[in-house]
This record gives sequence, structure tokens and C-alpha cells, in this order.
Amino acid sequence: MLIEIHSQEQFDEEIKAGKAIVDFNAVWCGPCQMLKPIVEKLAEEHPELKFLSVDTDEVPSAAEQFGVYSIPNVVVLENGKEVARNVGYLPEPGFKKFLGL
Repeated sequence: MLIEIHSQEQFDEEIKAGKAIVDFNAVWCGPCQMLKPIVEKLAEEHPELKFLSVDTDEVPSAAEQFGVYSIPNVVVLENGKEVARNVGYLPEPGFKKFLGL
């Protein structure tokens, strides 16, 4: 499931329990736009996982909360705590490997 995040409150609610894969991105970022269809595909293929999409221009406080200074930046969280991170674009095979899929 891919959830578009539009506020800090929504972000905090979504990450507080369980595992979340957070894609920090922006519409003007070319590599982010290349990664987006991969994230959408994996979210559809793995409904048991929670994928979040955070536009860093729309919700900058969420990006600041996790020290996101470069995008695309994918952070894997468990109960709100970071367990893995990848900065930059990864083709689908590498992205799946990063996520353990």
C-alpha cells in the first residue's frame, strides 16, 4: 500500500507502529521521478508492507526529523526508529535487494 503524506501529523501517525518504508522525494527531482514507479509497483505487489511517499517540499519537517538532505532518500522504519537507509536512485533489482524482497 502506498500512502501519500500531506502533513507532519499524518506522518507521525503512520510511522508510530509497525514497519514503514518511507520514500522522501520531490516533484522537481529527476531521480525521484525515476524511483517513483518502482516504489508504486512494489507497494502494489506487497500490500503487507506500508510504503509512504513524502514530498520534502510539502512536509519539510518530516525530512528534517530524519536528517534527509539529499533525495531520493528511502528510510526503513520499525516503530518509528530507523533500521535502514538508501540515498539516491536504485534500479528495481537493487531496490528490491535493499528492502529484502
